[in-house]
Amino acid sequence: MEPDTFGRAALIVVDMQNDFVRRGAPLEVPDARVTIEPHCALLSAFRARNWTVVYTRFLSRTEPCLLWNWSPQCRPPTKCCWKGHRRHYIDVGRELECTDVIEELDPASGDVIIDKYGYGAFHDTPLADTLHGRGIESLIVTGTVTQICVEETAREAFHHGFRTTMVSDAVSSFAPDLHAATLKNFAMKYGWVAPSADVLARLA
Repeated sequence: MEPDTFGRAALIVVDMQNDFVRRGAPLEVPDARVTIEPHCALLSAFRARNWTVVYTRFLSRTEPCLLWNWSPQCRPPTKCCWKGHRRHYIDVGRELECTDVIEELDPASGDVIIDKYGYGAFHDTPLADTLHGRGIESLIVTGTVTQICVEETAREAFHHGFRTTMVSDAVSSFAPDLHAATLKNFAMKYGWVAPSADVLARLA
């Protein structure tokens, strides 16, 4: 059963970066663009309340690593999600830093940016300490990819003691079956799943 309110909450926007969201990106998730509108609504609500907003950014290591086996786009010459690498994206018609958050969801000056070299945003990062230091009790998790970085981050949040809700229309995947299975499984054992309209209605 979902909580009526979320207490002291933070919004965690997972990996809504150029190399995942822009058209023609090497790890493009087309459905991620569908989530831009609910993302904007959630960001506006959190910022209006001066509540914590966290963006995560997935970075690829520039030397060979285990992850390259499953994401060969991270190898040269593509260099997907290499910090400092610029790429031309057809939908905006210009070069952009490939690891940047998409400009439609541009971070504000007070937002927290967490760079990570793996799927989960808590592993080997200061995220848990940052959230606990701000007295955060609950997390609202959005972003891409549902069954990879979003799921890993949301599961880690459970183990760090955060009451966590995944926003069903603000997460996205390239595999509809895995997207659906992830939401079902998360709601069974780890936290809550709700559409953005319900989340916005429950913000205290």
